[in-house]
Amino acid sequence: MPTYQYQCLNCEHRFEFKQSFSAKPIAVCPVCHGVAHRLFSAVPILFKGPGFYITDSREEREHSFDAKKLKEKEKGK
Repeated sequence: MPTYQYQCLNCEHRFEFKQSFSAKPIAVCPVCHGVAHRLFSAVPILFKGPGFYITDSREEREHSFDAKKLKEKEKGK
């Protein structure tokens, strides 16, 4: 069973509660016995394997961009 974080609406006490996926997301505060609601937090995302970086999908170019060479060409004109 997953563990969820709750916060009481009356006393703002935060606590964890184990519930099944099918249970309603309302619990009773253990401190003041008020109504508590489930808190949502950001979940980290890990990208593993090839294809997630910009360098993985790019092909090597014969001519790489060089700012110095471009400036020299412009001055020569």
